[in-house]
Amino acid sequence: MIKQQLPELFLQEMKERLGDEFEPFMASYDAPRLYGLRSNSLKIDAAKWREHSPFRLRQVAWCETGSYYDGEDRPAKHPYYHAGLYYIQEPSAMAPVELLDVRPGHRVLDLCAAPGGKSTQIAAKLQGMGVLVTNDNAAERTKALAKNIELAGVRNAVVLNEEPASLAPVFAGWFDRILIDAPCSGEGMFRKDDSMIASWERHSVERCSAMQRDILRHAVSMLAPGGVLVYSTCTFSPAENETQIARLLTEYPELEPVPVQLAPGFAPGRPDWSEQQWCAFGAEESGQADGRGVVRTGMVRLWPHLLDGEGHFAAVLRRREDAYVGASTDEGNGLVQENRTAGRQEIHGLKHRRSEALRSGEERVHREELVPLRRSGKHERRGREEYDHRGGRPTGSRRGGKSAHAGASAARDAKTPEESWRTFAAEYLIGAEHWQGRIISYGSRVYLQPEQVPPLDGLRVVRAGWYLGDAGPHRFEPSQPLAMGLKAEEVKQVWSGPPTDEAIMRYLKGETVQLDADSLTITGGANSKGYTLVCVDGFPLGWGKYSDGMLKNELPAGWRWM
Repeated sequence: MIKQQLPELFLQEMKERLGDEFEPFMASYDAPRLYGLRSNSLKIDAAKWREHSPFRLRQVAWCETGSYYDGEDRPAKHPYYHAGLYYIQEPSAMAPVELLDVRPGHRVLDLCAAPGGKSTQIAAKLQGMGVLVTNDNAAERTKALAKNIELAGVRNAVVLNEEPASLAPVFAGWFDRILIDAPCSGEGMFRKDDSMIASWERHSVERCSAMQRDILRHAVSMLAPGGVLVYSTCTFSPAENETQIARLLTEYPELEPVPVQLAPGFAPGRPDWSEQQWCAFGAEESGQADGRGVVRTGMVRLWPHLLDGEGHFAAVLRRREDAYVGASTDEGNGLVQENRTAGRQEIHGLKHRRSEALRSGEERVHREELVPLRRSGKHERRGREEYDHRGGRPTGSRRGGKSAHAGASAARDAKTPEESWRTFAAEYLIGAEHWQGRIISYGSRVYLQPEQVPPLDGLRVVRAGWYLGDAGPHRFEPSQPLAMGLKAEEVKQVWSGPPTDEAIMRYLKGETVQLDADSLTITGGANSKGYTLVCVDGFPLGWGKYSDGMLKNELPAGWRWM
C-alpha cells in the first residue's frame, strides 16, 4: 500500500492544508494508476489518430491530443511508437504546455526539458514554424531529450546542455514563450512512482526552492516584452509553488499574472498558503475563480482527488510590453525597480548589438566545429553524441596513410559537407531545396538550422538543428533523424507496410529484409537502388539500402526493437 509508505511529515502538512479535503485526497492513493499518451500532430491529426488507433482511448479533458489508455495495451511495443506517432505521458503533465499558448512562428524555450515530453508537445504546436530551443543542464539526460525530439520528427529545434546562467546573455529578451518545468520535490508523483517517496527527504523542499529561484531569475531575462512564461512543478509544496510566484512578482514588477480559464477538474492556486506577501492583483480572491471559472492570479493546481491525473501546479505570467522602458508607480517596489532598470537597459543594448551583428553578416556559426566532449575524471574523451560548441576550424586530418600528393589530390576532389548534402538531396529527396533554414556543418555533421537562431558560440550544443547526416569526402550518409522528420512524399524511393507485416517487424529488429521491387514506390526518376525510406502505414521508421531484391537495414542499434 502506497499510503503506508508516505512520509509522516508529508501527511501532517497535507492534513493541515487540506482540512475537509484531506480524506478524499488520501483516498486517491487507493485508486489505480492512470496511463496516458499524446498523439503527435506533426505526423497525424488528433481526430484521425483516435479513429485509427489500435488502442482503447479516452480523451484527456485539458489536452486535445491527449488520451488515457489501458495499461494492458503496451503502446511502447507497437510499430507506431517507433514511427513517433505518439508520446507516452502522464495526463497531468500535458497541462503546462496547454497553458503556454504556443502558436506557429513563436520562439520557445523549454528550459528544463529532459526527457522531452513537453518539448515534443511544444514542437507539435509550432507545426515546423518558429524556433524551439530545448535545454537540460544534465548531460546524461540530453541523450534521451535529443532522441525524443528526433523520434517526433521535429525539424526546427536546437538541443542544448547548459545552465540557465549561460543561456541568459545569448538569448536576452529573445523568447516569446518560456516553459520552466522545474526540478522539484515530486510530491505529486508519489502515486505514480513510489521511488519518489524514498527520495523525498533527499530532494528537500528547501534545496529545490533555491534551485527554482535561480532558474526563474535567469528565465525572466530571456523573455521578450509581451512574452509568456509558464512555471510548473509536480509537487504540492507551497514553498515551491505559490511562494515562488509571489517572490518573483515582487522582484520583477514587469511581470503580471495571466488570468487562466479553469479546465475540468482544475483548481485555483492558493496564494493564502504562500510564505511570501502576495503582491499581484487578484490576491483578494484568495485564489478562487470568478463566476466564469477564471483565476486572475494565473495559478492552477491539479489534485489527484479532483481529476484523472497526478498532482501538478502551474502559473502563467506575462512580461509587460513596456518592460524595457518606464518606471514602476509602486512605491513599495521602488528600489527593486531601480535595480531592474539598469539590467533592462543592459539587456536591450545586448539585443541591439546582436541584431546589428546578424544584419552585418558577423555570424560565425557556419562551418564551426562542435568538438565532441565526454569527461572521465580529469581526461576528455571524444564521442559522437555530446558536443561542446568551441568554434574555430574543423580539427583532424583525412589523409590517413596516403602520400602527401595523394592526399592533396583527394582534397581537391572532395566536396564540402554542404555540397555532399545537396548531392544526396538531389538524388533521393523531393523539394529539399525549398526547406526553410540554413544548412550548416560542424565537422562532418550537417544540420538544417532555423534562420532566426543567434550564434551559439561557447554553448554546449547537443543538436544544432535538424541533424541531416554525415558527409564524407565522396558520399553522404543520411541520419535517422532525417528519416524521422521526413514525409513519405518527400522521398523518391519508399517502401511501406502495415504494422502487422512480418517484414516491418524484421526491419525494426535490425534484420535484412527481402522485398520485391514492385513493392517499392518510386517517383522523381529514382532507379530502385540505394537509399529507401522504410515506413509503417506511410509513417517513416528509418532508412534501408535496396538492391536486387534485398533491403539492407540502416536502422541504428539504439533505435531497434528491443
